Amino acid sequence: MRAIAADRRPFEMPDLSPVLARRVTVLGSTGSIGVSTLDVIEHARQCYGADVLPVEALTANCNLDLLVAQARKVKPRIAVIGDEKLYDELKSALAGTGIEVAAGRAAVVAAASRPSEIVMVAIMGAAALEPALAAVARGANVALANKECVVAAGSVFHRALAASNAVVIPVDSEHNAIFQVYRAADRDEVEKVTLTASGGPFRDWPLERMRAATPAEAVAHPNWSMGTKISVDSATLMNKGLELIEAHFLFALPADKLAVVVHPQSVVHCLVSYADGSTLAHLSAPDMRTPIAHALAWPRRISSPSRKLDLPQVGQLTFEAPDHDRFGCLKLALDSLDRGCMSPTILNAANEIAVDSFLNGRIGFLDIPRVVEATLDRCPGANIEAESLEGVLAMDGRAREVARGVCRRMMV
Repeated sequence: MRAIAADRRPFEMPDLSPVLARRVTVLGSTGSIGVSTLDVIEHARQCYGADVLPVEALTANCNLDLLVAQARKVKPRIAVIGDEKLYDELKSALAGTGIEVAAGRAAVVAAASRPSEIVMVAIMGAAALEPALAAVARGANVALANKECVVAAGSVFHRALAASNAVVIPVDSEHNAIFQVYRAADRDEVEKVTLTASGGPFRDWPLERMRAATPAEAVAHPNWSMGTKISVDSATLMNKGLELIEAHFLFALPADKLAVVVHPQSVVHCLVSYADGSTLAHLSAPDMRTPIAHALAWPRRISSPSRKLDLPQVGQLTFEAPDHDRFGCLKLALDSLDRGCMSPTILNAANEIAVDSFLNGRIGFLDIPRVVEATLDRCPGANIEAESLEGVLAMDGRAREVARGVCRRMMV
């Protein structure tokens, strides 16, 4: 039987010039995702020319030295430091470079509003909400590496997207994988979308050993190089719970079509199962520069410095069901998704406070889900629908206060 060729044209080098000419803003450039983003941009400049992917703005919270080094290297139009007390130092360090400088929270939001085609949202936590919505409002391509924007303010974020021409390209490896494999037009044919979880550093630890886990042990992820907060979330599996909520909002998937499977090798990032028995999977080496490169170039593809997948070297791919009894945060996230309304907002805020308390030695590792559960039970207004960003931020603030109180009582 003769094969049917979809396209018989001779091979031609693709014209990537429209993609490579895009201006890029990196919000949170000194964090792990921001650093990797600039690594991808530097690699693209080595491959395609020194002037590709020009940088409009870089922002950082308080890492002045790294922000200055990045600005001198990639030459953004503006560099912004979130900590206003560091403005004079930033201005002095970049004097004579022609790079504009600014400081403060409002300046970070203003940076997101500047004219760039791509905004990489690499700020961690709820602090990313306002700048991310500013980028959405002006119709940018938003490369979203912050899950809290969608988890804490899902309905608000969704309405903002519907009212703009913005496109969100997820950067989380799992959601970027879904973005590439899942076709919304085939939604009725999809039976299940499964996210994979590495299981973190404590996947095989007994509960008693987990109870005594230290912050250093919790952030020692076996596969990924990430920031401290997201590394702890991976160790509790809260990261995967937040990703389920994010997938629900990003892809309009009901809870009963979402699942999690533990996959220690972190090579398969998602599986989409269809009604005819087919399951499509996305595979890549565990390297965040792969989804970053995809987000920067979408809908095309560019060269990336990321590790390339070598299946013979990997050797085997294994999968197992998550243990909800040992990893209570995953169950709490699933319950919050079922409850809806502002429950995910409270969940996210309480988790941020609990993780910070653990990292600073005030509570134990297994206290993290206890803090989150207690906050969900005690915080009023969980059944209220989010109507505005102000409402989300108000609920976020109340949940943090409740969670801080729970943490203080656990310290006694």
